[in-house]
Order: sequence, then structure tokens, then C-alpha cells
Amino acid sequence: MTNTSQSLSRGTRGTRTIFVLLFLAVWLVLFLLGSVPVSAAEAQDAAAAQSGGFIDWAEVKYVTVQLLSGFRLTLALFFLTLIFALPLGLVFAFGTMSKIRPIRWIVKGFVYIIRGTPLLLQLMIIVYIPGIIFHYPLTRWAIFGGNVPMAYFFGALVAFIINYACYFSEIYRGGIESIAKGQYEAGQVLGMTKTQIFFRIILLQVIKNILPPIANETITLVKDTALARTVSVMEILFMANEILSLKQLIWPLFYTGVFYLAFNAIVTWIFGKLESKLSYYKV
Repeated sequence: MTNTSQSLSRGTRGTRTIFVLLFLAVWLVLFLLGSVPVSAAEAQDAAAAQSGGFIDWAEVKYVTVQLLSGFRLTLALFFLTLIFALPLGLVFAFGTMSKIRPIRWIVKGFVYIIRGTPLLLQLMIIVYIPGIIFHYPLTRWAIFGGNVPMAYFFGALVAFIINYACYFSEIYRGGIESIAKGQYEAGQVLGMTKTQIFFRIILLQVIKNILPPIANETITLVKDTALARTVSVMEILFMANEILSLKQLIWPLFYTGVFYLAFNAIVTWIFGKLESKLSYYKV
């Protein structure tokens, strides 16, 4: 047992070392890309600004500030999606397992449609269909007070919440159905209600079982937020494209990868800690 634990520990440390080296390599490549102009005009401006230096640090600072402003919207979209999609997914899961046949089939059909169509298409439908069909676009809704960016952000958020709630619902359903019926029977013997059995006995076991797939979906969500730029949400890739259009700088597009890598590293670390906390069935 001790040798196995030591081997696992060494393997974990080795993985972390590889990740750190890879992360530093990405930083170096991005900075080297940042020093390469993409046009003759940019070459002239860069030469004037650097005065013989290899990297234009003023340019790097400007780009970083602009990308950070977009990354704030990326983070807002990410966290709000998780806050609403996780509980909504549980509701959908209960719907797909309902003993009432019409409810079960309606929810199953809805989940199938959402999971079977691209998120990009769902974004387009939610953001643009109100204006195309009902001639009342999101930008004219009174609750937004004429704030166009807020209207587009709201539309994207709704699409993300519905999409991820459907994926989470299938993960929840699989986790709940993986619990042996004996767990429910034991709770009934103890005189517990169905609600007490679920929240006191079943839920923690379900959370432990579904944590890895939830982690995978969460990491995917971090990257999927980039799709919001297609409906004019000014997230980090949108800002990188704006810099490309205004300054003719292409390297900020690659630089965004640093933000995604850094945030995904944090997400991965958090889920790793949660998994270790819930690993109470160690042999």
C-alpha cells in the first residue's frame, strides 16, 4: 500500500512538472510571436516604439489590458452558466426519470434536441429569432434599457444555461441510476422519507460519482465561451479580433490561449481537490 501511494505521489508530481514546463513554453512562444509584425506598417511602428528592443512591452501591456477587459465577460458568462445550469440540470434529470409519462417524454425530447444540435445554432436562435419572427429583438426589450451589449450577453447566457443544463442532466441521471437500490431500501428501513433518503444518503454518493464528468464539462465550458463572440458578446476572443482589425496585430489571438490555459489550470486544480475530499472509499 505504501509503495503504491508513493508511486502515485511521484506520478502526480511528474505530471505537475510537465504541466508547468508546458505552460512556460507557451508563454515564451506567445511572446516571440508578439515580436513578429504582420505587415509593413506594423513593422515600422514596432521599430519606432521598440527603439532597438526585441519586445514592445508597451504594446504587450495594451493588448493584455484589452484582453483582460474581455476576459471579465468570459468569466461572467462561465460562472453564471454554472450557477444556473447545475440546479436546472437536476430538474431536467428528475424530469427524464419521472413516472409521469408525458413529462418524461417531453423532457427527454427537449434534452435530445439540445444535445443533438450545435451550441452555435442555439445561440443564433435565442439571440436572433425574437427579432426575425416576432419583430421584437432582444436589443429593444425594456429590461435592458437600450443596452445592446447587455442584451446580447443575456441571450448568450440563456443559450449556454439551457445547453449545459441538458448535458448536466444526463450526467445526474447516470449518477443517480448508478446507486444500488439497497441504499434506498436501507433508508426506508430507518424510517426516512424519499426526500431525506435522497439528500442524506444518495446525493453525496452521486456527487462523488459524477464529479469527473462534471469537471470535463466545466473545462469544456471555459472554451465554449469563445462561441459567444459570434453573437457580438465582447469576450476575450472578440477583443482579440478587434485588436486585429484596429492594430493589424495577429499575435493577441494566440495570446488568448494563455488566459484559457491559466483558468483551466485553476479549474482542474479545484476539481482535483474536490475529488480528493470525496474519495472516502479508499482501500
